[in-house]
Amino acid sequence: MKFICLICAETVMEQMAPADAEKHYQEYAEFTADIKRNGHFIGGNRLTPADTAITVRVRNGKVSTTDGPFAETKEQLGGYYVIEAKDLNEAIQVAAKIPGARFGCVEVRPIAEDPQTLALGLN
Repeated sequence: MKFICLICAETVMEQMAPADAEKHYQEYAEFTADIKRNGHFIGGNRLTPADTAITVRVRNGKVSTTDGPFAETKEQLGGYYVIEAKDLNEAIQVAAKIPGARFGCVEVRPIAEDPQTLALGLN
């Protein structure tokens, strides 16, 4: 099964002191190497800070945009991993090792793999 691990934190690397950001980056490098070795890694990336985001809405055929994320919150989506795991319990065990889980949270969600979704060619 495929799962997405959405990493949320109050502070992203761009907001950390340089030495702290470098240490955090190294922790992520080690985690990523580990899940690649163990066959869990499918993909992932770090996101730029929320203040670089644009939210897009379409209402009555008209497109509108607003700066930033959709919701007002202290935590922001900072990155994600797409992983392979045999079940939700294994996915949780992998997600618990994501360095950002110690400072924020990681939402683990199964990725739809039903025939209708697979027919779209998204996976």
